[in-house]
Amino acid sequence: MKSRGARRGEASLEPPPGYYGAGGAAPDVMQRGLILDWVVSQRVASGWRVESRSGTQAVLVRGQPVNHVLHALLTAFSCFVWGAVWVALALTNKVERVALTVDAQGHVVSVGGP
Repeated sequence: MKSRGARRGEASLEPPPGYYGAGGAAPDVMQRGLILDWVVSQRVASGWRVESRSGTQAVLVRGQPVNHVLHALLTAFSCFVWGAVWVALALTNKVERVALTVDAQGHVVSVGGP
């Protein structure tokens, strides 16, 4: 199994050998859920957080959005000095989302993000 867009240092999308059925049979719904649980736990350990989760799909997020209301208040109270920090944060901040799905054969497919 190959993951799409995997980066160095990221967790592999391939679970350990014991997660698949004996004899190469396709995994059942419970095994597919266990495969997804394993992949999600690997991603959470590397800094991602779970946004939503269903039986065979999970959406993971990394990063925080900029709180524009707070920065607007800080800019106003600091006589626009804080505006430079706000602009820098708005330009460099990014929120990444990735959807992980386990198909009927037990392969984990990653859509969006790394």
